[in-house]
Amino acid sequence: VYTPKFKEVKRIVKDNHLKTVCEEAMCPNIGECWSHGTATFMLLGDVCTRACKFCAVDTGNPRGRLDKKEPLKIAQSIKKMLLKYVVLTSVNRDDLEDGGAKHYSNTIKAIKNICPEVMVEALVPDFEGKKKSISILLNSKLDVFAQNIETVERLTKRVRDPRAGYFRTLNVLKEAKKISPRVLTKTSLMLGLGETTKEIESTLIDAFSVGVEILTLGQYLRPTLNHLPVERYVPPKEFLYYQEMAKGIGFKEVASGPMV
Repeated sequence: VYTPKFKEVKRIVKDNHLKTVCEEAMCPNIGECWSHGTATFMLLGDVCTRACKFCAVDTGNPRGRLDKKEPLKIAQSIKKMLLKYVVLTSVNRDDLEDGGAKHYSNTIKAIKNICPEVMVEALVPDFEGKKKSISILLNSKLDVFAQNIETVERLTKRVRDPRAGYFRTLNVLKEAKKISPRVLTKTSLMLGLGETTKEIESTLIDAFSVGVEILTLGQYLRPTLNHLPVERYVPPKEFLYYQEMAKGIGFKEVASGPMV
């Protein structure tokens, strides 16, 4: 699976000192994605101002640090990599007034300026629910706006940082669709944390009710022993059941499986 295209992408990432989730998370799908022109880039550094119980990213205060050359570096690298679909994501940056929204917007604009044919998805923090930040981000030619609900309402306080919230995520997704109806909205859910089938169904209905069109469901995997334990490994046939459930609710696109 490590094709010449994969090796070229890896070299460009290394030469430009870029951070990709593909490498940072040691994703097993890296060979397939990079060989087929897809990659996920991490913006805004590698120190998060929050501490979710499922995530292994370092927590701290970046004190407003920002690499202003990053948007152009990423755009130029994407052109060299000949990518077709790009996902931008980041740590939470509550130390910045806009949560990093302008940096996202600048990066998307740089990508669209240099390679307009590339599709861009932004998997963003909740920006503390600030409408102004959501508007700043959407003042670009973004194709897909994603904010992950992560888990069902009952487990949110146990799984996510106290500053995050089930209804905040729903409101952020609703606001994004309201501001820019042409942009597709997306959310994701981890399974295996102790949720019930009824709770999953309720969460899917809540997400669909705020205009979410794309949904992914995957298995929670424990990053270290300091993180939440896996309550159960959901069998593939159950993921297929939830996929059919989501399609029945009305989602346009659904990806559901242990490795999603």
